[in-house]
Amino acid sequence: MRRNTEPLDEASKLIIEQLQEDGRRPYAAIGKAVGLSEAAVRQRVAKLVQTGVMQIVAVTDPMQVGLFRQAMLGLKVSGPIEPVAEALSAMPEIDYVVVCAGRFDILCEAVCEDDADLLDLMSNRIRTVEGVRDVETMPYLRLHKQSYQWGTR
Repeated sequence: MRRNTEPLDEASKLIIEQLQEDGRRPYAAIGKAVGLSEAAVRQRVAKLVQTGVMQIVAVTDPMQVGLFRQAMLGLKVSGPIEPVAEALSAMPEIDYVVVCAGRFDILCEAVCEDDADLLDLMSNRIRTVEGVRDVETMPYLRLHKQSYQWGTR
């Protein structure tokens, strides 16, 4: 995937906002809303996806698809952080990995079937990654808000 290095123009920002409202919105309707042809919108969307500016995905409610345990994990790392972040990123149960400053070196989110799967992930996979020093697990009790509509500001 080629990364975008150019700033987004207003038309691309408007297209992104349209798709954040409804990822299945037809290109013709988007074109009408932003003042471009359907073909122009199709071409811009393809470029935005190809350059990694955006993804078009179906977002599910984990509990509705049998994944009943979610948790935020805070990791402290000894040595280089990137290899640990890469190892976590390769685990299918981990859907979010960020290298950060502060109390933790890495924050990540785990989505598992149940507590037993989370325990297995923690004990047998994450804690065995070279460089992982400490892991703090914060299981989710209730999700109050999850939004993907922050626009392009």
